[in-house]
Amino acid sequence: MNQEQGLDRSGVIGIVLITIIMGVWMVYFTPRPPVEPTEPVAADSVETLVPEIGPDEGLVAPVDSAFAAVTTGDARTITVETDRYRAEFSTKGATFTSFLLKNYNVSNVSGEDARPVEMISSEDGALALAFTPPQGRYLDSRSLFYETPGLDGVSLEVTDTPRELAFEVAVPGGTLRQTYTFTPESYEIGLRVEEVGGNLLSSSGGYELVWDGAIPFAEELSSLDATASGTYAHSGGEVEKINLASDATGSQRLNGAVDWIAVKNKYFVAAIRPEQPADGAEIEGERVGEVGDIEFEEYFAARLDMPRPRGEVNDFRLYVGPMEFDRIAAFDPDLYDVVDYGFGAFMTRPIAKYIISPSFRFLGGLLPNYGLVIILFAILVKLLLYPLTKVSYKNTARMRELQPKMEVIKEKYGDDPQKQQEAMMKMYRETGVNPLAGCLPLLLQYPIIIALWRYFQNSIVIRQEPFLWAADLSAPDPILSLPFAIPFYGDFVAGFTLIMGLAMIVQMKVSMPDSGGTQQKVMMYFLPLILFVVFNRLASGLSLYYLTFNVLTIIQQKLINKEVEEATAAGESDSKKPSRNGRARTNGQAGKSKRKGAKKS
Repeated sequence: MNQEQGLDRSGVIGIVLITIIMGVWMVYFTPRPPVEPTEPVAADSVETLVPEIGPDEGLVAPVDSAFAAVTTGDARTITVETDRYRAEFSTKGATFTSFLLKNYNVSNVSGEDARPVEMISSEDGALALAFTPPQGRYLDSRSLFYETPGLDGVSLEVTDTPRELAFEVAVPGGTLRQTYTFTPESYEIGLRVEEVGGNLLSSSGGYELVWDGAIPFAEELSSLDATASGTYAHSGGEVEKINLASDATGSQRLNGAVDWIAVKNKYFVAAIRPEQPADGAEIEGERVGEVGDIEFEEYFAARLDMPRPRGEVNDFRLYVGPMEFDRIAAFDPDLYDVVDYGFGAFMTRPIAKYIISPSFRFLGGLLPNYGLVIILFAILVKLLLYPLTKVSYKNTARMRELQPKMEVIKEKYGDDPQKQQEAMMKMYRETGVNPLAGCLPLLLQYPIIIALWRYFQNSIVIRQEPFLWAADLSAPDPILSLPFAIPFYGDFVAGFTLIMGLAMIVQMKVSMPDSGGTQQKVMMYFLPLILFVVFNRLASGLSLYYLTFNVLTIIQQKLINKEVEEATAAGESDSKKPSRNGRARTNGQAGKSKRKGAKKS
């Protein structure tokens, strides 16, 4: 009588390993649910968080009457246009009031309604100098009215060569000048801060350079942007961050040399790097309302504490644009560290940074569509892992062939688990089969899968890239809407995820024994179900990758199964044939017996 197969120790260990991995994955990598609503924040609460650069207090003119002439006037808008962006500056504050990226549109808006991504959220402008005059109180340069010497008109075209835009304002004892340098085909902007005469910036030991305001959301789901948004500072080889993932407010003070500060959302970043290291920095943020609601808002600010200008001059490099790996790496190699790779970043970040990103850039230059790039990349990964997976898949196939012997051992030692285990281990040793080796291909994939998921969630190269029915490979690909939401799953069915789950069940059927026992049923349906739930709200590009990998695995496992079956059949056939030596011995013994019998008779 055929007895149902139970869970042996190797099976239990395999399930536990996979469950732990998926549990960690779900805890750290599934999208966070909306945060609890917070009470409305009073107008002075932002001032409490950021008293020096708040939306109201920071723009109040100093008491010193020497500034009276430059704190009143009419603001003019200066437009700077390059092949990459269209920026607007205000003469009130010599600051950005708009920065539109020409090559990137707000997600899910096309045709006549298409609008470019905006990088500035503060109506008063994003960039400012902040200092305390010898007489007066804390002053934000956005309260000052500047002139634009050397500029004819109100626009500046940047085509073939770099061009400069200078702003000047009279200050006690001299002139404060801010000069921006724009370069064609680049998102980098140079900034020079000069004080000609006077000691306004150095009177209190230095000044602050401020980026004020979050990068406006540009994705269809504000929750995705909110999760990835934050403000950052790089100091001592480490990146410090405030991203409000779990807290409504946050601030952090850094002392010592600071290399750069940055504010980002999901795919776009504004960063400032001083040529002379800053003496410190502060990063701050506040969240108002609940994610997904109309009143939801995030506020971020970053400040660099600059020492007295060397030779009356401080130079800065600004990057305001998309998180294209090559560009931000050229700006500063460590700026890529603002991308969150979550739990295990020490392993997944290098994979994404040095393997996935270069591969995608190379393949993207060869193929017309990033869906094809993902498929080809999955093939290359499969080829890369082939030497290891071949051994594992052969082991799995041999385990399949050993199934009848395992059933005999279980029936023979059904009442003695210890002897049953000893017999199993003896069989494994004699046949050279490792019962845990079948888990190796799965475990080898996880760092790559997690790195790919983080890469797909943060890499702009696949943003709004369509493939088949998926409109955006960096987002889910719904093919069916549900009338209700399922916890941890959502209110839709993603196409590539559904096919991926089915392919994984087929893969399990191909690789596991046909006995229909408990172990097979658990493994065959449990893991695909978990992945089906987890992957549903992830990037469709990740499901496409895993689907391709599973299909390749099915083909590889079928070929190996056939090879092992043929080898086993050949071995059994040879064992049934008596060897020549054996046949000679048998004939000789038979002859001797006959001769003895003849003599007797």
